[in-house]
Parts: sequence; structure tokens; C-alpha cells
Amino acid sequence: MSRFNQEVGERLRDARRGRGWSLLDVEAASDSEFKASVLGAYERGERSVSAARLWRLAQLYEVHVASLLPGAERTELDAEGVMVDIDAAETMPAEQGELVDRYLAAIQVMRKDVAGPTLAVRRSDLRVLNALIEADSPADAMKRLAERES
Repeated sequence: MSRFNQEVGERLRDARRGRGWSLLDVEAASDSEFKASVLGAYERGERSVSAARLWRLAQLYEVHVASLLPGAERTELDAEGVMVDIDAAETMPAEQGELVDRYLAAIQVMRKDVAGPTLAVRRSDLRVLNALIEADSPADAMKRLAERES
């Protein structure tokens, strides 16, 4: 098992978990394009993933394909697993909620992100959100905006 495959596998696992999906959830979301057993082998680094399939998984997980490759700075390319609940702004005071809604909508437009209940944010986005909601720290902002458990 190569170190490269292991690192790609770790990044694939992080991206999947960032969506809150199990291996079976990915299989279902991809209409069985990706079987859970094959995904598991990719994530454990036991099997190499082709560039075309890696690109397709990046689309499915809504991350930049480069963030799945070793050597890429994940902090600048995607969310590092930080998922923001798009509806979190509804629980904020009106002015703050509106600012957060507008900022998240701008991120979605700039990144051509598919509208969904959550949005992956970068570290720099989290700093801006921290200022918008007047949180004590980016970690506090992350807690306040994190995807809520159903």
C-alpha cells in the first residue's frame, strides 16, 4: 500500500465525513456509481482511484478536487470538514442573520456550490463569519454555525 494512496484515502474519508455521509450514503447518492466496498478500499489506501473517479467524488462531496491530493493545502482549497448550517442564521438577531445569509449566499455563488442545507467553509470564511456574528473566536463561530444534528 503506497503512502500516496493512504493520503488520498484519508482526504476522501475527511470529505465524506464533512458531508456527514456514511459509505452507504455515498453509494445511494451516486446511484450506485460508487459501491461502499470500493469506497472503503479507496479510503484505506488499499486501492488506487483514477483521476476521473477522483474528480467525480470531488463533485459528489462538493470539494475542490485538488484538496483530495497530497501536498495540496486543504485550508485554502476547501472547508477542512467545517460545515455551516445554512439555516443557522434564522436563530440570530435580524441584522446579524441577514449579514450571514448574504455572506453565505455570496460564497455559494462564487464557488458555484449546489444549494443544500449545509455549506463547506474555509478558514478565511470562518474568520469573516466570526466578525459578522460577533463570536468570541472562530471556534465559537464554528459551534454556533455548525450543522445541527437532526
